[in-house]
Amino acid sequence: MDHLGELKTEELGLFIDLYELTMAQAYHSEQLEDRALFTLHFRKLPEQRNFMLACGQHYAALLATALRFPPEQLEHLASLDVFTDDFLQWLGNFRFTGDIRVLPEGTPVFPHEPLLEVEAPLIEGQLLETLLMNYVSTETVLASKAVRMVIAAEGRSVVDFGMRRMHGYDAALRGVRAYRTAGLAATSNVLGSLRYGLPANGTMAHSYIQAYKDEMEAFRHYARLYPGTTLLVDTYDTIKGVDKVIRLVKEEGFEVGAIRLDSGDLAELARASRKRLDEAGLDQIRIVVSSGLDEWSMQEIIDAGAPVDGFGVGTKLGVSEDAPAIDLAYKLTEYRKEPRLKNSPGKKLLPGRKQVWRFRDAHGCYSYDEICRDTEQRDGESLLVTVVRNGEPVGPEPDIEESRERVKRALDEMGPAMLALDRAEKDYDIRISEELDQLYREALEAVSENGSDNRG
Repeated sequence: MDHLGELKTEELGLFIDLYELTMAQAYHSEQLEDRALFTLHFRKLPEQRNFMLACGQHYAALLATALRFPPEQLEHLASLDVFTDDFLQWLGNFRFTGDIRVLPEGTPVFPHEPLLEVEAPLIEGQLLETLLMNYVSTETVLASKAVRMVIAAEGRSVVDFGMRRMHGYDAALRGVRAYRTAGLAATSNVLGSLRYGLPANGTMAHSYIQAYKDEMEAFRHYARLYPGTTLLVDTYDTIKGVDKVIRLVKEEGFEVGAIRLDSGDLAELARASRKRLDEAGLDQIRIVVSSGLDEWSMQEIIDAGAPVDGFGVGTKLGVSEDAPAIDLAYKLTEYRKEPRLKNSPGKKLLPGRKQVWRFRDAHGCYSYDEICRDTEQRDGESLLVTVVRNGEPVGPEPDIEESRERVKRALDEMGPAMLALDRAEKDYDIRISEELDQLYREALEAVSENGSDNRG
C-alpha cells in the first residue's frame, strides 16, 4: 500500500477511458497527426443555476504537461492485448507539445463558452479528454455550489463540514480548493486546509459530550483546553446547554467564542439563545448553525431574522445535492485548419478557435457575453488566456487567492437576477458573433453534404 489509492504522477497517463487509447492507436496507425482543436464547454445550465463558476481548468492544463507513460504503465497496457508494440513505443515517448487556453479560475461561465481549448496534434489532444473533463467537472460543480452558499449567507461565514460523506477522498481534497476559490471561510478538512490554504476550523461532535456524565464538565474541559472555542449545545436540551455556557463564562471565567446549534428549529433556537446570551452581557459570543443545510435553508434562516453569525455546511455542499453533474463536453472543433462539428439534435457545437468577450454596462455590471472567432476584436474583456504553449507552462501557476478575489469582484458585478438562488426568468445574454455563426453554418452544410467523410 505504497500510496493508499492516491493517483501518482506516473499514473496520469492511465487515468483515461479505454476508447481514448484505442482511438489514439487508430490515429497513429493511419498517421493522422495534423493539428487539431478540442473545446471543453457545457451545453446547458443545471436547473437551478444562473451561472457556473469555472474552477480547475488552469490546474488541469498544467497536469497535462506532466502526462507520461513510463515503462511500468506500458507493461500494464500491454497486458490488455489491445495495443501494438509500435503504438506502445510511441506512448513511451509521449510528451504534450500543444497549446492550452483557459478561462481564469473563478470566472462565471455560461453555456457554449469554452472553459478551455486545446490545440495540439490530434492524438495528443485526444489523450487529454478524460483527465481534463474529470478535473474541471469536479471542481466547477463544487465551486458553483459553494458560491451559492456564499451568496445565501449574505456576508456571514460559511464553513465546509462535508468531507465524511463526499464521493471519495480525492473529491474531498479538491473540493477544498474549489471552496477557497468560491469564498468559503474555512474547512474541517485538515489535509485540504494544509494543501490549499483554507483555514482549518471545527467544533466538536455530540459523542464528546456524551462521553462525560455531566454536560457542564464536558464544556469545562474543552474550553480549558481550547480558549475561544465553539461549544455544541444541543446534545440534550439546547437552552439549558446555552445556560451552562453562560455560567461557564460568567462564573468560572472561561473564554468561549461561539455556540453551535445542530438540530431543531434553528431560527427559533438562535433567537432564544441570542436573547439569553445578550441578557447575560455576552453579546460577543457568536451563534453558528448546522444540520443538513443548503443555500435555500440558509436563506430561510436569514429571512426569518435569526441572529446567526455563521453556517456549517456538509453533505449538500460536498455532493452538490441538487446539481451533482454538469453537461460537460470535450469536442473536436477544428482539424487540419478546417472547422469540425457534429450535427446531433440538441448538441450544438461551435467550431474553430474561439474567444469570449465580456461586456459591462455603464455601472460596471455584467451586460452580455459574445463568443467570437479568435481573430475578432472587441472592446470588452477577453477571457481566454494561454497557460500552456508548445507543451510548457506559460506564466505563474494559478493563485487560489487571486481566483477568490476574482469571484468577489464578479459577485459585485452581477445583477440580482443572476445572484438569485432560483432560476431567473431570463437567461444571461450570450451572443454569437456573425463571423462565428457563419463558420458554424458553413461547417454544418459541409457535414450535411459530406458527413460520411468528416472525421469530426
